[in-house]
Amino acid sequence: MDGRLVDVSVTLRPGTPEWPGDTPYSCGWTWSMADGASVNVSALTMSPHVGTHADAPLHVRDGWPASDALPIDAFVGPCAVIDVPGVAEEIDLDALARHAAESGVRLDETVRLLLRTGRTIAAGVFPDDWPSLTPACVRALARDGLALLGVDAPSVDPRESKDLATHHALFEAGAFNIENLDLRAARAGRYELIAPPLRLEGLDAAPLRAVLRPLDAR
Repeated sequence: MDGRLVDVSVTLRPGTPEWPGDTPYSCGWTWSMADGASVNVSALTMSPHVGTHADAPLHVRDGWPASDALPIDAFVGPCAVIDVPGVAEEIDLDALARHAAESGVRLDETVRLLLRTGRTIAAGVFPDDWPSLTPACVRALARDGLALLGVDAPSVDPRESKDLATHHALFEAGAFNIENLDLRAARAGRYELIAPPLRLEGLDAAPLRAVLRPLDAR
């Protein structure tokens, strides 16, 4: 790797898959130079969960901090990408450690962890299922200093989860998440993550632009 930045954000466009039932991305023009205006000015409508985003704790519990309280330092700094391919299943700490070893990553040295499952909306289709970490695994990682869990899948929890236990485990431990990353061009290894959420007040999530700077010469 040559130190170049790797964009790991999903492109927002009409048709970018949203969570089924959520508000999709749409856009249009408020003013158009083709219609005689002096400038082009666009407008967009979307859920903050469409595309690459960070959930706020408010997403899963009333009274918890909203999007404007998301700390920038959790989303900027050294991270590791590991591959967790295969069937959609919950991954415990032992299984995650095996995946990390296969990816050349030490979990005990990882503060920000990005999981490449291959089940991503970046391919243009909302996936049926995806792997996820067990809440117990997340709590163990958080005790060792995990500040951020990022996934290329639409959620850190299984698709059919109703209690969102992995979200709760992260937020209760003071850690955060990124969902809907596009890690197709990011090989397993160590990176610097630069992905501050937008400074939006009072919402349950915030879109972000996520990029990686390789730290390995793998």
